[in-house]
Amino acid sequence: MASETSLNALRAGKRLVSLDVFRGATIAAMILVNNPGTWAAIYPPLRHAEWHGWTPTDLIFPFFLFIVGVSVVLAFTKAIAKGAENPDLVSKTFVRSAIIFGLGLLMMGYPYLTFSPSFGLHPNLAEIRIFGVLQRIAICYLAVSILFLYTGRRTLISITAVLLLGYWALMTWVPVPGHGAGMIDEPHTNLAAWFDQLIIPSQHLYRGGPTIPRDC
Repeated sequence: MASETSLNALRAGKRLVSLDVFRGATIAAMILVNNPGTWAAIYPPLRHAEWHGWTPTDLIFPFFLFIVGVSVVLAFTKAIAKGAENPDLVSKTFVRSAIIFGLGLLMMGYPYLTFSPSFGLHPNLAEIRIFGVLQRIAICYLAVSILFLYTGRRTLISITAVLLLGYWALMTWVPVPGHGAGMIDEPHTNLAAWFDQLIIPSQHLYRGGPTIPRDC
């Protein structure tokens, strides 16, 4: 009975107060982490883990993805109840994802949208990070939206298991040129870092990406 009442509330367009509170708390935490007062003296919980482990700061991005996932269910449940068709929802999702991705690029590039003395764009504009936070949220939003619209619960569970186990297997068993398999103790010796630099120029990666031997 409780679940049916909640579903009816979603279809009626009522807001989920707990999600709004959680979203506000996550944004407040993000602002605190991005503005610690002075970068020369930061409390350890307000720093990202260098590699192993995690700090409270490392939870902010997963929290945002959790919010995106819940919001997809709320928004699409309401839209479907009003008669929206899946193709229309997918079309809107593609547009929104593109906008979010573009805003992420804009945030990376706007500090360099100035003209140099030679009246050309700032050279750093050609080296902005491509897959920043908003860009990755856009990709996740697009993926989970399509999965929600076209798959059932069992399929979602299967896809989740395949993704988690598949990623673990790739990182553990696939050898990295110059390092071998399962070398995940350093940022530059794992398969994900090697693949990132294989398809994305290092100047477009976070902090230039980990150092991967170029003779591999």
